[in-house]
Amino acid sequence: MSKFQLVSNYKPTGDQPQAIAQLTKGLKAGLKHQVLLGVTGSGKTFSMANVIHKTQLPTLVISHNKTLAAQLYQEYRDFFPENAVEYFVSYYDYYQPEVYMPQTDTYIEKESNINEFIDKLRLSATTSLMTRDDVIVVASVSCIYNLGSPIEYAERIIELKNDMTLRREDLAKRLIQLHYSRNDYDFKRATFRARGDILDIWPAYGDEGLRLEILDNKLRAIQKFHPTNGKVIESLESTVLYPAKHYLTAGKRTQKALEWIRRDLVKRLKELKDNGHELEAYRLEQRTKYDLEMISEVGYCNGIENYSQYFDGRRPGEPPFTLLNFFLKQHQKFLIIIDESHMTIPQIRGMYRGDQSRKQTLIDFGFRLPSALDNRPLKLEEFLERAPQIVCTSATPADWELNRVQPSNRVKPSNRVEPYIGLVEQLIRPTGLLDPEIEIRGTTNQIENLVSEIIKRADLGERVLVTTLTKRMAEDLSSYLKEQSIQACYLHADVKTLDRSDLLDDLRKGKYDVIVGINLLREGLDLPEVSLVAILDADKEGFLRSKTSLIQTMGRAARHVNGKVIMYADKVTKSMQEAINEVNRRRKIQEEYNEKYGIKPVSIQKPVRGKLIERPSAEPSKPSHNSEDFMLREKPGSTSQPTLSELETKMLEAAENLEFEKAAWLRDKIEEIKGSY
Repeated sequence: MSKFQLVSNYKPTGDQPQAIAQLTKGLKAGLKHQVLLGVTGSGKTFSMANVIHKTQLPTLVISHNKTLAAQLYQEYRDFFPENAVEYFVSYYDYYQPEVYMPQTDTYIEKESNINEFIDKLRLSATTSLMTRDDVIVVASVSCIYNLGSPIEYAERIIELKNDMTLRREDLAKRLIQLHYSRNDYDFKRATFRARGDILDIWPAYGDEGLRLEILDNKLRAIQKFHPTNGKVIESLESTVLYPAKHYLTAGKRTQKALEWIRRDLVKRLKELKDNGHELEAYRLEQRTKYDLEMISEVGYCNGIENYSQYFDGRRPGEPPFTLLNFFLKQHQKFLIIIDESHMTIPQIRGMYRGDQSRKQTLIDFGFRLPSALDNRPLKLEEFLERAPQIVCTSATPADWELNRVQPSNRVKPSNRVEPYIGLVEQLIRPTGLLDPEIEIRGTTNQIENLVSEIIKRADLGERVLVTTLTKRMAEDLSSYLKEQSIQACYLHADVKTLDRSDLLDDLRKGKYDVIVGINLLREGLDLPEVSLVAILDADKEGFLRSKTSLIQTMGRAARHVNGKVIMYADKVTKSMQEAINEVNRRRKIQEEYNEKYGIKPVSIQKPVRGKLIERPSAEPSKPSHNSEDFMLREKPGSTSQPTLSELETKMLEAAENLEFEKAAWLRDKIEEIKGSY
């Protein structure tokens, strides 16, 4: 059995050793729920990597968005270079779900753009789960969506051994059933080609091809080769080939499923007609019969996932098979880490309701059979039933997480009284930095007071963040600050994604002294130059001024040695007081630790990262010949600029490097150019 081998140039410091030991002890004792309350910058990912190393448990890490999942994937891959670290997120670059709007009688067909590279990574993840014990899968919440039966997936693998009896025609038929296609001219992922006694296969989940030499109905040789140059990498005695798709249809089970669909169609048509819905009945009959014909002929149809209940053999209402089932099939014990749980748990909880509402409308108006409801994400309760052990990590765990680590979850009696069994804190930063000081000031003359505070920081070369409650106020305050000769800009949801990154970089570089925004809580907002966070209308209760939001906002000032928070308010709300108490509690622990070990806090020093994409400035400049120059002239097709083919290549490269914002920008630019022809 392969083992997790942690590779790192540094060792656990501060309270990381304590956190690692407590979490490991809890997992080995059988605690189902634990929480790692770790402040920003305390190294939570490194601690969890150590826990994986100590427990040797296969692990699923869940994040609430693709970008953060990609960052975690890269971190864990660096920590475990010899192990199978996989990436599993939605493979759509663009996804428009099937929807019907009765108010305007508008039906929108499902439209999607599948990222082939991510599709390969998803297949690689399930393949690793089937073949290895040392697996870490970093996933988005797409891991709770219908994926197809792992039993069916495992039953359809093709085992190949030297000298086994094998007819090339039989193998080709089996490959087609696994959704590989024959292509003798354009060899690519999920295809195979035949040349005399040689059959080449490019597995859907890998970067290397398989070359099989079949002579006189015998498999004489198996070689792994480079698909581009054909160079043989190594010879194999045996290998296993896995399907090119997670969702499979073929054989007796498919025929049984088709019969089941036909019976349900007859039943549903009668219901619709009995209630006077002739149009809906006609619509449903035409669509379903077309889908049945497609499945019978080619084994697939657009929207086949809506018939998953039949092919999986599930009863109506029974939960779908998801990535968790692939874990459960191969591993009796595994660990789930829920990253930024205060965001991820609500997302998991909300997926089911939104999906059911959209599907029910399609069913009511004859676009889908009722079975479409069972092509769905898991409910939160179903997710928890399939999760052997969970560790939630967050700087601000919500009540849901904390309520699950009460003393009632204790495995065995203990003489030591603990307020929470399973709650582990990691409050010490390796740099010795403290949580920021907090001051409350009245709203009278708050803008004038804020201006003076900004000027103080600007004179010291430091930066400021200001949070407001509305877009209009952010824009107006930014304009006012400019009138006061302060370099300011605003940041909110209407600012394009790439422009947001540029604005933050410009703040760090000193082009701006202050950014005014609504919600500066986005994880990954790393601004070491910020020494002051000012919160306007701090006493206005709501999502943006809740305890969790306030703590997250105040944490933006925790990366500077002079970090400070000013809350402008005329009263102290319950949320304010709870947030202040928590930050002060953490700060006291950090101060005591620094005093005990003689640590002097030091501001974080980080270089400004290069831009995702270089774009044209307001003033004309000479074209750059740098390979990362994606600037385009107003007139498409200019010879001094990248061609469409080159842009498409760059888009695919960006997706392969998990740079999704860059890939999306290039995709939009390609569509813009095509539309101008």
